Amino acid sequence: MTVSIALFTQDLRLHDNPVLRAAADAADEVVPLFVLDPDVAAAGFAAPNRAAFLADCLADLDARLRPLGGRLVLRRGPAAAAAARLADETGAASVHVAAGVSAFAHRREQALRAGLGSRLHVHDGALTVVVPGAVTPAGRDHYAVFTPYFRAWQQAPRRTVHRVPRALRTPEGIASEPLPTAAPESPGLPPGGERAGRRRWQRYDLDRYAELHDDLAADGTSRLSPYLHFGCLSAAELAASAERRGGSGAEAFVRQLAWRDFHHQVLAARPDAAHRDYRSKGDRWLSDTAEAEAWRAGRTGFPLVDGGMRQLAHEGWMHNRARLVTASFLTKTLYQDWRPGARHFLRLLVDGDLANNQLNWQWVAGTGTDTRPNRVLNPLAQADRLDPDGAYVRRWVPELAALPGRSVHRPWRLDRPPADYPAPLVDPEAVSLRLRQARGLD
Repeated sequence: MTVSIALFTQDLRLHDNPVLRAAADAADEVVPLFVLDPDVAAAGFAAPNRAAFLADCLADLDARLRPLGGRLVLRRGPAAAAAARLADETGAASVHVAAGVSAFAHRREQALRAGLGSRLHVHDGALTVVVPGAVTPAGRDHYAVFTPYFRAWQQAPRRTVHRVPRALRTPEGIASEPLPTAAPESPGLPPGGERAGRRRWQRYDLDRYAELHDDLAADGTSRLSPYLHFGCLSAAELAASAERRGGSGAEAFVRQLAWRDFHHQVLAARPDAAHRDYRSKGDRWLSDTAEAEAWRAGRTGFPLVDGGMRQLAHEGWMHNRARLVTASFLTKTLYQDWRPGARHFLRLLVDGDLANNQLNWQWVAGTGTDTRPNRVLNPLAQADRLDPDGAYVRRWVPELAALPGRSVHRPWRLDRPPADYPAPLVDPEAVSLRLRQARGLD
């Protein structure tokens, strides 16, 4: 009997999994393997919310493998060493893994190749719709602006969407560690796993996505980002499904998948953009620990900003528009470095994807791919547009729940502002003053 190993990383699913499909096609028996690598924790990625979500994902993956005749084998230690030992134990002729884009993923792949040699097979396209680097502008290794990338992305060839294997026999007698358990930091964390992700996708009203995805109070986004980050859902399958349905909602949704791919291809080409300015503006960031703590705690005195930060703390997730507004407030209004803000997001976000988180922060901070680096998302103007009736703020800032209509966004204007809500950290009429002064724009 021939044996192959499917090494799961950020592809924790059975549907449309090129790694699992290739492993199943390559041998009579397949060992589905996940390695709890201490290097992940050492790199700061094993945050409590993601650890809890991951535990759900692994339990669900194991449960879904068993009716096919398989089971999940869990090992602990450096991934490359664990995979090589298991390959020697089972006599596996091939080990299959998805290609990643981060510096960590590149180091893991190098270590796997060193330990496994020609037995290692790395599969592109398992984590994105279009493979990073598959489309490039003339003379460059990646696109630095989204719009031309999106045009090329729309024309790029797509791989086949794979079905779940009908059967998947795992050899008997392979030792496995117990599946992990973990407690989240955020009490409102969603459940993890492919089953939960597919159920959310099937129930989501895609036709209304274009209409509602910027409406904070309506909560009309898909909330699929955690399932995409852990690979419980396939980005390629979602894109194919949405494109078959068509309509303005599907088009807007697919465009967001393209943004995700855009950030992955930037990070694949520039791995140091995870911690270094993609386009430095020579900023001399301010450092005010009290202001930074007020921002983290949702106590800035700007209700929309505070609502977003409190949603993050409670759910381990935040609406995309609120992410942009809160990030802009830290970097453009308080004029503080984007890196501590990005680290705080990564500590709490269940969908804390390095490419999307870091490069969205850089876009907002003006050090990334935004063609208008001095853009400021005024929290008051954004509140009027994205939460016109104040329902989102009242949901997340209970001190202001009794305030009617738009007055909730400007409590300092009331004759008697709520005593338990802080005054604004900065002058509400000059929210971009520090940035403009620092960059000599005034």
